[in-house]
Amino acid sequence: MSARASFADLFEAVPDALLLVDGEGRIVQANAQAERLFGYAPGALLRLPVEALIPAAARERHRRYREHYMAKPHVRPMGVTGQSLIGLRPDGTQFPVEIALSPMGGEHGPRYLASVRDISETQRARQALVRARYDALAARIGQLALEAQDESGVVDALPRLLAAALDIATVAVLFVSGDRQSVEVRASVGLDEGDAVAPGLDEALLLAQIGAGETVLAEDLATAAAARFALPASAGSGVLVPLLDRGRPMGALLALAPQPRHFDHDALHLLRSVANLAAAFVQRRRTEEQLAHSQRLDAIGQLTGGIAHDFNNLLTVMSGSLQLLEMECADKPEAGELIASALRSVGRGAELTGKLLAFARRQRLSPRAVDVSALLGDVESMLKRTLGDSVHLHVECGAGLPPAYADPGQLEAALLNLALNARDAMPRGGEIAIEAGAHRVAAERSAGDGEAELAAGDYLRLAVADTGRGMAPETLARAMEPFFTTKEAGRGSGLGLSMVYGFAKQSGGHLRIDSALGYGTRVELFLPVARARAEAPAPAAGAHASGRGETVLVVEDDAAVRAIAVAFLRSCGYRVVAVDNAAEALRYLAGDGEAAAMFSDVMLGEGMNGKELAAAARRLRTALPVVLTSGYETPAVAAGESFDLLRKPYRREQVAAAIARAIAAGRDGG
Repeated sequence: MSARASFADLFEAVPDALLLVDGEGRIVQANAQAERLFGYAPGALLRLPVEALIPAAARERHRRYREHYMAKPHVRPMGVTGQSLIGLRPDGTQFPVEIALSPMGGEHGPRYLASVRDISETQRARQALVRARYDALAARIGQLALEAQDESGVVDALPRLLAAALDIATVAVLFVSGDRQSVEVRASVGLDEGDAVAPGLDEALLLAQIGAGETVLAEDLATAAAARFALPASAGSGVLVPLLDRGRPMGALLALAPQPRHFDHDALHLLRSVANLAAAFVQRRRTEEQLAHSQRLDAIGQLTGGIAHDFNNLLTVMSGSLQLLEMECADKPEAGELIASALRSVGRGAELTGKLLAFARRQRLSPRAVDVSALLGDVESMLKRTLGDSVHLHVECGAGLPPAYADPGQLEAALLNLALNARDAMPRGGEIAIEAGAHRVAAERSAGDGEAELAAGDYLRLAVADTGRGMAPETLARAMEPFFTTKEAGRGSGLGLSMVYGFAKQSGGHLRIDSALGYGTRVELFLPVARARAEAPAPAAGAHASGRGETVLVVEDDAAVRAIAVAFLRSCGYRVVAVDNAAEALRYLAGDGEAAAMFSDVMLGEGMNGKELAAAARRLRTALPVVLTSGYETPAVAAGESFDLLRKPYRREQVAAAIARAIAAGRDGG
């Protein structure tokens, strides 16, 4: 038997499909198994270009690979290409194959033997194993989400788990900053954590791609088409999968492989599934943290308000006793100086409780329409005299802004407070920018926007930003708590931000802080837009500050405070009847007892409060003048009606004027 005959017999006996290709890429011999595999009639494969057996989309790529191989031929075993190979039948059917290549010489020039094997079943088995592994990974991440105590418990684990599952070296979890101007690497394998993702990164393009909220796939980073991928690389493939928070991107999963076309359908499905799991977990955790933070501040506010109320009662007793002593010692200058000093200390204590009440949202506000542009002009003038030469101030106010609905005095104090805090964060100087602009909160919004506590509607946003040292996350988490401060002893009470926060919340707005170490701090104050200009308060009616023997019913549950009120009113020429609860007051009014006015605390312990008592008293005596007093103002009293409110600690002349004004108003109204 000749060698040619032996080769022909062997060519047909091999179970794999065999193709012999010449130097031009044309098939010069094919066995029956090849004809059956590719669906061709006997002899129909001869002289066909080998690219005819490949889908049209891959032919040019295969031609380049074939030319490269023929220039440097070598034996290539089955299954080492590192990429998917697809066969094509005349009817359009496609199927996965593996190919082994061997160069062969001959009298007609170089030939190349291709051994082709259909791996459809093998591939299906492999895909089943891969999918099972991917499903197990998704379940593992879900379990981590259930067990994790905080956001980092899941985010930090994702890159390592995904890199192992996808057999790649680089995976990163990226988050967009609060101002949506930069991208941060939160956790990664194969990248350094920090603000820059990689040298040569086009951060603007990356932000745009994340902001689009769609998966970006670069199958071959070496091609010109991959230029739209934000991360530069000389070879391989990459994918960017967004992390969506109620449809709005908050970050992305980045995966890079050293091989082109590494991310098949299953890999992309895994990345999208993990991105959805991670985004849902982060969204839930952030919502829980916002709620917990709000509840913690509310709880602190309740406690703070109660302390301020009790402290104001003590201050009322101290202040009242000192004022009475001042009257007794009018002819003793030395004693007068000591008493005046003590009264100034009481005043500072009252200012302190005022700040506590601002945080507790129990201060008395007088909101009206405020021209923000004019107010910022006044604030700018004050700050330029205060901040010093090392601090550069920039004030920017958008044109045509609607007025804010707020207490102008408290708003001015809040802006000054924020600016002075910013100055203190820049001991070597820097820049402070104050901006005002319109802000609209949609009915549907993302928890990640920091707007979860703002009702839908129109707001004025006032921002104070500095270039100072910024705050660490643990400091930022406590920044609005009263008495929390990072300043050295004697340089601050820790009530500045808490007071501004309380003012914002009580005004129907919100306060948001964005800060990072080394990158400064930005505080945004949101206030509702004024719907209509508030009426200017009517001028107080003139009244004598001294009584003419009228009887005043005093209702106060604290005996020491009650004694001060009685002493003040008697020293001003009034007769006084004093009781310690609402029930006793109503019994007195139900009888024949004289009462030209009633002076009552708002908080009366058990039973009715002062406002409820005032309403009940008016039902018994319709024209009875009422003056209420409180260490803090409840929302019910803030609504006010016709009851005057005197805040503790009060001065003797304030009590006298309030009672005289109420009696005069009642007399004029009657």
